[in-house]
Amino acid sequence: MANLKDLRVRIASVKSTQKITAAMKMVAAAKLRRAQEAAEASRPYAERMERMLGSLAVSAAGRDGAPKMLAGTGKDEVHLIIVGTADRGLCGGFNSNIVREARRDIATLRHGGKTVKILCVGRKGRDQLRRDYGGSIIDTIEDVARPRLSFAGAEAIAKRIERMFEAGEFDVCTIYYARFKSAISQIVSSQQLIPFASSGQEEAEAAAGGPATLAVYEYEPAEEEILADLLPRNLAVQIYKALLENSASEHGARMSAMDNATRNAGEMIDKLTLTYNRTRQAVITTELIEIISGAEAL
Repeated sequence: MANLKDLRVRIASVKSTQKITAAMKMVAAAKLRRAQEAAEASRPYAERMERMLGSLAVSAAGRDGAPKMLAGTGKDEVHLIIVGTADRGLCGGFNSNIVREARRDIATLRHGGKTVKILCVGRKGRDQLRRDYGGSIIDTIEDVARPRLSFAGAEAIAKRIERMFEAGEFDVCTIYYARFKSAISQIVSSQQLIPFASSGQEEAEAAAGGPATLAVYEYEPAEEEILADLLPRNLAVQIYKALLENSASEHGARMSAMDNATRNAGEMIDKLTLTYNRTRQAVITTELIEIISGAEAL
């Protein structure tokens, strides 16, 4: 049985931890609101750009002058996997869920004889993948959200990926991130960035005789020139959207995790306090028995 001093020290330690987790929960809640608004504001623009490019891609696909980012290299031997995670922990299963999804697809690609290159955006993804796939990690981009997550940071990542693609370093590029749903729910998602892959809505509408077949557009300049300009911009937009979704998901997961930790600390304090009171009562009872026994012996 622990003595009273050990119990007092442990109770004080848990109370200090509870104060820290409560403060982290408040900070995460304050950051979550701004991050959620930014993520939700980016969705319509990113989705609309993807639909517009999908419409252009339907008419430009298969032509000789189609941009390389649309047509691809003609093979899929080398895959670039972008794993977007946080730089810090203490956010529940946020990082692990993203890495688990990426790890499963990496194993599938390797089993199929493909070459996999990994670009980590965030330290936690690198730390978890380094043990099994350390040789495949080409670089880690850290602190992308410091001092503030901006489009310029996403554009820099997009330009780097574009240069790698033009240099023939990979054939297919896919990003993994967590789409924000609520503070307690984040959906792990993957999106193919290169070559451009539309959601399939335009093809479905065309097959069903929907809006895609009702209007015929004439583009000036030609579709190939528009795509050559918009595809790199769409790459930056989609990466920026993924980073915003990740940021909101991270803060939501951290707020939920710290809330659980604070409540668990409270329950632990109650149990330790009960144990302390029982131990203290037992000590007092033992001392009284010893005093009474000594008096009777006299």
